[in-house]
Amino acid sequence: MASRTASAASPLFLLLSVFGFIIGFGSFFVTGINASAQTYTNPLPETQQSDRITFLPGQPSNPPISHFSGYITVHPGRALFYWFFEAQSQPTKKPLLLWLNGGPGCSSIGYGAAVELGPLRVKRSGVGLKFNKYAWNKEANLLFVESPVGVGFSYTNTSSDLTKLDDSFVAEDAYHFLVNWLNRFPQFKAHDFYISGESYAGHYVPQLAELVYDRNKDQKNYPFIHLKGFIVGNPETDDFYDSKGLLEYAWSHAVISDQVYQKAKRVCDFKLLNWTDQCNNAMNFVFQPYTEIDIYNIYAPICLLNTTSSSSTSHYDVLASRFKVKGKRKRILGGYDPCYSTYAEEYFNRMDVRLSLHVHTTEKWRVCNDSILNSYDFTVFSILPIYRKLIKAGLKIWVYSGDMDGRVPVLGTQYCIKALGLPMKAPWHSWFHHQQVGGRVVEYEGLTFVTVRGAGHLVPLNKPSEALKLINSFLSGGNLPTTH
Repeated sequence: MASRTASAASPLFLLLSVFGFIIGFGSFFVTGINASAQTYTNPLPETQQSDRITFLPGQPSNPPISHFSGYITVHPGRALFYWFFEAQSQPTKKPLLLWLNGGPGCSSIGYGAAVELGPLRVKRSGVGLKFNKYAWNKEANLLFVESPVGVGFSYTNTSSDLTKLDDSFVAEDAYHFLVNWLNRFPQFKAHDFYISGESYAGHYVPQLAELVYDRNKDQKNYPFIHLKGFIVGNPETDDFYDSKGLLEYAWSHAVISDQVYQKAKRVCDFKLLNWTDQCNNAMNFVFQPYTEIDIYNIYAPICLLNTTSSSSTSHYDVLASRFKVKGKRKRILGGYDPCYSTYAEEYFNRMDVRLSLHVHTTEKWRVCNDSILNSYDFTVFSILPIYRKLIKAGLKIWVYSGDMDGRVPVLGTQYCIKALGLPMKAPWHSWFHHQQVGGRVVEYEGLTFVTVRGAGHLVPLNKPSEALKLINSFLSGGNLPTTH
């Protein structure tokens, strides 16, 4: 696979830069500079000012939003792309929240920022943006990063980097990104820091938290980061329990027949790192019905957008192409939505958008890079030992699950949490939102588990109001409402 290289000095890029400047300059007089009056410092240091987004095509003029984007070098010739939004109010007092998407290979810009919890969502037409009134930067200063290299706009000048990707490589790059980003934005160094994410970020988030925690103990060699905790949604956590939960969820929710369930249950030993051929064949029959419905939200209508054009693939082909085998263990990308992926790709491949975001690559931007999933070295079977370590360390940890997700079902996550053997503080009970049951919650010593009723794999997309309440409770230390 070709490396992603910075190409700011190419003639094409210079020509497009002039074009982008003309567009942005003209739009200045139409919409004004989209910078919040609540920006953290004025004037900003030069390194921050160069990353400020003054005009983003299609951005609504109200409310004003203070946001920044650009590259943070994590290793010579290797840089991760970020998009940062200051909190809508009191940014000097609110925590810093990092969001990571999984895949591996899926973009936190394309999902977290532009589809789920960012203040600017891509419109369904893909031609502009709309304000998200349920954005999480109501509660925190919100930082998105495209990780690992090869995802989205993040790049490496060394092609061999893309053959080394595993959880350890990703955690190291994410740590260096965080340290170097805080050096660029030093006003946030003293803020409480939390990490969040979904899907395969169920690996990324706890692993980064562990790295920060360990290096905080060595302040002679590493800067201190005010890590307070993490929250993960529909997270891949333990291959055995996640696979067991996926199979049982499909059967218990009438996706597969008794016969298919019994066959897979009989021939599959999910404790094995590599599935047998018999198990893979049996699991093919488990996955087949998901080519007809959305595995990421089993009761939602499927996207029909791709079936309207002869040049586009069908829902069957799109999903089937994501049945991947790595070391004889079938893996499917986390966080895939064909309709929203199409809108995001239309928007972020516009040259005026890329110039406004300070993008330095000329390669096509994709919501998910399938080649990352194909080449990724899945070396970590379970994250549960990290949970035990960080619970003992006293970090605040929440796990949430949309209960309509077939990809990382609530059943598997329940199995994972029960395997920790934590003492219970408050038993399983309902929480309420707008006089309706928002989901269920159970509190353990050191961990809180929350379900979100009616949400799929992308909880902030499916249930934005409930998701905002969830992150508010997590960050504020308040309890989710237990009455109408």
